Parts: sequence; C-alpha cells; structure tokens
Amino acid sequence: MSQQNLTSLTEFILMGVTRQPELQIPLFGVFLIIYTITMVGNLGMIILTQVDSRLHTPMYFFIKHLAFIDLGNSTVICPKMLVNFVVDQNTISFYACATQLAFFLMFIISEFFILSAMAYDRYSAICDPLLYNIIMSQRRCHVLVGIPYLYSTFQALMFTVKIFTLTFCSSNVINHFYCDDLPLLLLLCSNAREIQLLIIVFSAINLLSSLLVVLVSYILILIAIFRMHSAEGRRKAFSTCGSHLTVVVVFYGSLLFMYTQPKSTHSFDTDKMASVFYTLVIPMLNPLIYSFRNKEVKNAFHRVFKNQHKLCT
Repeated sequence: MSQQNLTSLTEFILMGVTRQPELQIPLFGVFLIIYTITMVGNLGMIILTQVDSRLHTPMYFFIKHLAFIDLGNSTVICPKMLVNFVVDQNTISFYACATQLAFFLMFIISEFFILSAMAYDRYSAICDPLLYNIIMSQRRCHVLVGIPYLYSTFQALMFTVKIFTLTFCSSNVINHFYCDDLPLLLLLCSNAREIQLLIIVFSAINLLSSLLVVLVSYILILIAIFRMHSAEGRRKAFSTCGSHLTVVVVFYGSLLFMYTQPKSTHSFDTDKMASVFYTLVIPMLNPLIYSFRNKEVKNAFHRVFKNQHKLCT
C-alpha cells in the first residue's frame, strides 16, 4: 500500500445508530423530537436565567452554563445524525469529522467540571449559608466556569490534533454515529499506543476527579443535614440539591455503566446506546429536571410570561 493511499483520506462513513433500514425513519422522528425538546428546554433556561433578575445567583449561573454545554453537545452531534437517517450514504468530510470530535470533547469534558462546581456551590449554600455570598462571589463563579472551559479546550485540541495528524489506513468506516476518539483510533495505521494511553489517563482523571468533588460535597451536605434539628430545614436542604443530585446520578451513572462493563460483554453497539443517552437524552432531560423540580424556575417563567403579556397588551 502506497503512502498516497494512506494519506489521501478525504471523508469518513459513519455506520450510524443502527444498520436496519426499516428503523431509519422511526428513529429520525424520535431523535428529531429529542433534539427539538433539547433546543427549546436549554435555550429557554439560558434566556430565563438571563432576563429574570431573581435568578442572578451562583446556582443559576452554573445552570445557565450547563444548559449552554448541553445545547452545544447535542448540536455538535444531532443535526448531522438526523441528516444521515435520510441519505443513502452517511459520509462526513475529514475536517468536519475533526471539528465534530474537538467540539464534542470540549463540551463533554466541560460538563464533568461544571457538575462538580455545582456540587461545591450546593455544599457552600447548605454548610456555610452565612458565608455563602462571600464564598461564591461573582469572581469565583467565573473562575469555576472559566477553568473547565480552558482545560476542556486544551484537551479537545490536543487529542484532535494528535489523532488527525497520524496516518489513517484505506478503511474510512467509523463504527459509530459521530466522530469519537476510540472508533477513530481503530482506523489508524500509525502506532496509536501513545494517544490511546493519553485518552485512558485523561478520561480517568476527568471522571474520577470530578466525581470525587461531587461525592465529598454530598457527603458533607448529608452530614450537615443530619445535624439539623428542624425537619423543615432538612426538607429545604434536600429540595435545594435534589435537582442537581438527579442530574449527577443520571450523567455519571451512564458513564460508569459504559466504563465498567466487563470485556467479555463489551461491544461498540453497547457503547452506541450509552453514547445516545449521555450525548442526546441527558441534554434533553437536564432542563426538564431543573424546571419541573424547581419552584423558582416555574415562578420566573410565570413572571417573564406575565411581563411579556403586559407589553403586548
């Protein structure tokens, strides 16, 4: 095989979620509904937290950035996925694949650390309520959001550049519905051991470090709650962190399910289902969880709706 054949790759073929033709149109409808709900829910949350002054608090500052990340994550993957359901050949260009991988990695890594920042915020609110406004100052909130964005951008660029500057073989078929790092590594002719090791190490650091912050924060929150003498105080404390805890359990649960599968039962089809859940389903669920379980968000929605109605009349 000549060097020209190895390096002239201009596009990839995405295998998609399923190879069964009869499921293409029904799945197109399902994922179109999921993406529409995701767009409306997360855009609505971003707008609501921006326009309602009562939601200008650290908690909703983090929720706004979580909504931005979820919206970005879905938008990087779902539109191309929907197109692939209705075309004959699911192709993506070389540079579009690299771009999709970079943005996917940036958004998914950011989500780890935004969720851990939100856990720290809930810990500060419940365990140090008198010092909460000092601890969670505007500057600290921006730092807790800015660092994850910079760190995730660094990782996304590092992995994308390393993968796409290596040599691909003649096969251009990606066994996935988007450009992910591990399926791309299988197409490399170059020695991918170094990049594979880097991916494993950084994935472990991202997952375990962010999960550790979440676990420590909630252990300290539980200790503080059990020390409360008032049943009403305990109820308010649980309701304060209930939505975030639900989001954390769903997000980390799906990732741990994927990473802890035994090798004997592990397959790319199982990875696809887990990927569908944390790239498309979770971004749809997050704004629903924060709106249905949160009276402040419901009240803010009613206030904004009433103000708009008054302006129109």
